[in-house]
Amino acid sequence: MATRRRRRAGADATAGWMFTLPIIIILGVFLVVPVLMAAWVSVSDWTGRGSPFSGDVSFIGLQNYQQILAEPGLPQRDFGVSLRNNLYYVLLVVPLQTILSLLLATAVNRRAMRGVGFFRTAFYFPSVTSAVAITVLWLFLFSATGPINKLISFIGLTGPNWFQDPRGVVHVIAGWFGVESAPGALTSPGPLGVTGWEWLAGPSVAMFALILMAVFTTSGTFMLLFLAALQALDPEVDEAAMMDGANRFQRFTRITVPQLRPTVFTVVTLGLIGTWQVFDQIYTGTQGGPSKTTLTPAYLSYAAAFEGQRWGQGAAISFILFFIIVALTLLQRWALKERGGVPRRRRAAARRTRREGAPA
Repeated sequence: MATRRRRRAGADATAGWMFTLPIIIILGVFLVVPVLMAAWVSVSDWTGRGSPFSGDVSFIGLQNYQQILAEPGLPQRDFGVSLRNNLYYVLLVVPLQTILSLLLATAVNRRAMRGVGFFRTAFYFPSVTSAVAITVLWLFLFSATGPINKLISFIGLTGPNWFQDPRGVVHVIAGWFGVESAPGALTSPGPLGVTGWEWLAGPSVAMFALILMAVFTTSGTFMLLFLAALQALDPEVDEAAMMDGANRFQRFTRITVPQLRPTVFTVVTLGLIGTWQVFDQIYTGTQGGPSKTTLTPAYLSYAAAFEGQRWGQGAAISFILFFIIVALTLLQRWALKERGGVPRRRRAAARRTRREGAPA
């Protein structure tokens, strides 16, 4: 009997490997091998001509990484500027798209709502529209004479030339209060060759328009994730809270949202990865301008490799970006995980209940 079980287990394992082997080969050829090749290019002096494994290509260690992170110069400053731009992009897009998608999912989760199918489709439609088409539309909407500036003019204000304005939003607001130039302490070069005044500039006006576009195009996808999670919740929990006198806001913040913690983690993780890898909107819309205020690490990696023929630096930037994404994902996983104190209190309460209910 034991021999028969072992044979059956071996046959099942063989069949499993036969079914999974094609996808393993495909992932190995088109994912693992290119990643390993890029890793070699990042530590070599390959110029883009011929094979990166030819005898003319030599190993230079971490020189490409050093030029980007440690050596003062244009490569370091460009990376610092791109990192600053992308950091503000992440800090604004991820919270806004998470909150908006949750609110949209809550709104379309009501069965009594009229036309709920239409609204679900309408909210999700921008997510399946071509990013290039959305970017072209955004360039028209936010042009100097576009509809957005015309709407702003109705309230007596003059809208900026959005995609040609390199000023930081924080600098623009500070200018309203008479702060037009940087204090002396913020004029010296700081981390990655970027001054403190530039680090505190906030997203540029052009980047702010791209932030609005990202929130508009991604909230529909995350709305579906939240909608699926909301429909999987037990309605009796919400009814019990309502019977205890909790109003709708209290039930949403204290009952519904805590139950959505796994979905929030998924949405934030996907949002972090997507916002740090933003490329197509930049390539189609601004190509890093104006004055490099919409430059991102992903686009800088492309520009360094394909336009500047600095293939080692381009590959190095991509790996630095990879480590940034991994580190931030682990950080937000730690921040969103349920703390150990809550389960311990629950276990202690369960033990007290068992003791009180145990027969004497």
